[in-house]
Amino acid sequence: MPSIEAMLRAVPGFDQLSIAVVHRVASVADVVEAPTGEVLFREGALPEALFVLLDGRVTLTGTAADSTSAVIDIMGPNSSFVLANVLTNEPYLVGAEAVTISTLIRIAAAPMRAAVTAEPAAAMAMMRAMSAELGAMTRQVVDLKVRIAAQRLGTYLLQLVTEPTATQAEFRLPVNKGLLASWLGCRAENLSRAFLALRAYGVETHGSRVQLHDIARLRAYAGAALLEGDAASQGVAAGRLPVEKVLGDAFRLRPNRPRGS
Repeated sequence: MPSIEAMLRAVPGFDQLSIAVVHRVASVADVVEAPTGEVLFREGALPEALFVLLDGRVTLTGTAADSTSAVIDIMGPNSSFVLANVLTNEPYLVGAEAVTISTLIRIAAAPMRAAVTAEPAAAMAMMRAMSAELGAMTRQVVDLKVRIAAQRLGTYLLQLVTEPTATQAEFRLPVNKGLLASWLGCRAENLSRAFLALRAYGVETHGSRVQLHDIARLRAYAGAALLEGDAASQGVAAGRLPVEKVLGDAFRLRPNRPRGS
């Protein structure tokens, strides 16, 4: 297995940190295995560690006042999550649970904060990450407001295509349809209808296996404006989310705080 330093350098965001900072962070980190169903942290708890997902899937969920919950995000390999809470030492506003057997790097929170604080360039790298997250979250909110479920699903399926020039593709959904429906902001029955609607655009499904017979037609229907360079959008769906992907958890969900607090 590669060293923790080498694995961290493969994670967007960490690749902007200096050799010294990555070395310092790696020295307070270890690799852990999380079985399916293991809770990594609970909503409302103070952060004890930053997690970087190397392999598997982890869901981030938020809970409403009536105790109903929703999937905020589904994380996959080469992604870090809830960094903002770790750096500010504020309670988690989401919970995290492994939905498949997962391998993660666990970085102790206090040393992580100290490493970033010690080098201005590291703090700037984290600020750039947060800026990128805010842009991504804005696009997600717009999708929820102006595009129907079938279009959102179509965009998600397109993001699972790993070959940029492909005209057709075949893959398995990385998560079950219940989680996918919650993530896309619809009910299970709406997701089923969305898959049926996409048949007219070359989408064929057999259980979790998906075939896209006409990617160009699906893209035209979905209005899929992938992020510049396509890499970021493909990363979202494939689970290769950059470090900043969930930084917005602390910012889009953070309650107003009195001035001076």
